[in-house]
Amino acid sequence: MEISWYGGTCIRLRGREATVVADAYTAIVGPTGRGITGDIATYSHPDNTPPAKAKGRRTRDGQTVVPTSLDPAFVLDGPGEYEVSGVLLTGVRTYRDDERGAKRGKGTAFVVELDGMHTIHLGDIGHLLSEEKLGDIGTVDIACVPVGGVLSATKAAELIAQLDPKIVVAMPVCEREPDCAEALGKFFHEMGGEPTPQAKLSVSISTLPDEVTAVVLESRGKVA
Repeated sequence: MEISWYGGTCIRLRGREATVVADAYTAIVGPTGRGITGDIATYSHPDNTPPAKAKGRRTRDGQTVVPTSLDPAFVLDGPGEYEVSGVLLTGVRTYRDDERGAKRGKGTAFVVELDGMHTIHLGDIGHLLSEEKLGDIGTVDIACVPVGGVLSATKAAELIAQLDPKIVVAMPVCEREPDCAEALGKFFHEMGGEPTPQAKLSVSISTLPDEVTAVVLESRGKVA
C-alpha cells in the first residue's frame, strides 16, 4: 500500500484492491480535485465544500444523498460498517473537541482494511478514546493522526499509545507553518525520533516495523 499526504487531513491510501481518499476538501485539493482520484472517499467532518465533480453515491448516517465531493464510486461521511469494492471500512463517531462536540461538532474516524492491514484515519479528532471506542476500532496497524490543531502534540502521542499501531502518519494541521514545525517537533520528541519528511510511504504486512514508528510526509499540495 502506498500512502500520500495532500495537506491538512487529506490522505490517499492506494492499495491493490482500491484507492481510498480521506478528507479531499476544496481548500486542500482545489475546486476540481484534479490529480487526486479514488474508488472510495471518506470525510471526517462537514467543514468546507468538497470538489463538485463527484458522480458517486454519498451515504450519511444510513441515508443516500447527492454527492458533493471527489469523483469516486462511493463517498462515506458517517458512522457505520461498509464494504465497497472489496474494501471493508468502519466509521466510528468521534468529536472535534474534548466536550463531545459542544464547541466544534462531531466527526468520524474511518478504519480501512486494505492490503491486509488496518489503517485508521482519525480526521480532525479532538479527544482521547474511551474503551468503548477502542473496542469499535479494534486492532490498528497504521494510524493517521492530526498534530498541532485542537489535539496537542502530547495528547496526540497519548492517543497513539491507546491505539498502539506499528506506523504513525503525522498530519500537521496548523494554520501557520512555524506552528506546525513546533508541534511536529514536540510530537516526535514524545514518540522518539526526528520529523524528517518523505515523499510517500510504501508499506506491506511484511514490512511493518516491530516498534511504533512515526513518519511525516511531504505535502503534495493543492493540485488544482
